[in-house]
Amino acid sequence: MKALLALEDGSVYEGIAVGSSGTKYGELVFTTGMTGYQEILTDPSYAGQIILFTFPLIGNYGTFDEFQESTKIYARGAIAKEINEMSFTDIENLTNYLIKNKTLMITNIDTRAITLKLRNYGVMKAAISSELNKSELIEFVKKAPGLSEENLIKEVTSSEKIIYKPTSQAEIPLRIGVMDFGVKKGIINELLNRGCEVVVFPAFTSYKEILKENLDGLILSNGPGDPKNVQFAIKNIEYLIGKLPIFGICLGHQLLSLALGCETYKLKFGHRGSNHPVIDLKIKKAFITTQNHGFAVSEKGLEKNVKITHINANDKTIEGIECPDYNIFSVQFHPEACPGPNDTNYLFDKFIRLILKEEANA
Repeated sequence: MKALLALEDGSVYEGIAVGSSGTKYGELVFTTGMTGYQEILTDPSYAGQIILFTFPLIGNYGTFDEFQESTKIYARGAIAKEINEMSFTDIENLTNYLIKNKTLMITNIDTRAITLKLRNYGVMKAAISSELNKSELIEFVKKAPGLSEENLIKEVTSSEKIIYKPTSQAEIPLRIGVMDFGVKKGIINELLNRGCEVVVFPAFTSYKEILKENLDGLILSNGPGDPKNVQFAIKNIEYLIGKLPIFGICLGHQLLSLALGCETYKLKFGHRGSNHPVIDLKIKKAFITTQNHGFAVSEKGLEKNVKITHINANDKTIEGIECPDYNIFSVQFHPEACPGPNDTNYLFDKFIRLILKEEANA
């Protein structure tokens, strides 16, 4: 079945529909990972976006329940050069997985040309459809809201408080809270595997309710959208700073930075993939990281007690900060990976040592 991709600049690309049918809009972004398509599709941080895979072959090892980063696909659609139709009886192929999740993917399309366009002109609104013609789809894109106009947190956050029991024993068991702005399963698993009890709070939970839980530390999770739109969370975090150790990840890093008086800005085409080099300035070592973000923290408004701990080796953007005065730190990348290398999961150990006062700061 034929399908179309239309961009807000009026360009239209024709391909083949795979998975579900219909019409969807979103911000078109590209990801550079060679593997991990299932984790990417189910990452809640991709809510409101259409994912273009730069790696040309997708689906070559099927799908598995353990690769889910959430309960469903949050991306509004996907684009790939080619999809591999696996036929092994004991492995669900990507096509059936897309159908089950009611997700449209377009294949047989020039992903290289589209990626170059996004790199040159920046990410843009787009729509994919298996039912509209070119003129109808272009008009549909023009009327679609931009990413910053949507309230995406309410689409991804949990509806109620959830408590997870640890999967291993720790010498000193800790109770860690997670503010859920679209938390990945990998983050929760990293804590459970370290013997922590995890309390996941819906994004709209007040700081008073969080402090009632007698937590040892708090993680601000990843999530979708423009951080400046999440004012309720920024205000909550302002009240929580200094009350308990805090570790921010991705969107959580941006929200923590805004609560500390820093500023954020939108990147031209963002950082998405599992091969982004980051330098830890404290230990003077480079790591390969998994990333998924379209906004970054600016040095503008950076207070003297807030230190930059990590930078991107490619474009020198800020990848991590800390404020030892308040026992808080954050990183822009995903230390839990999923997918990607595990180079930076040491940061979860640093957070635990910070809580246990084994380190002056993390």
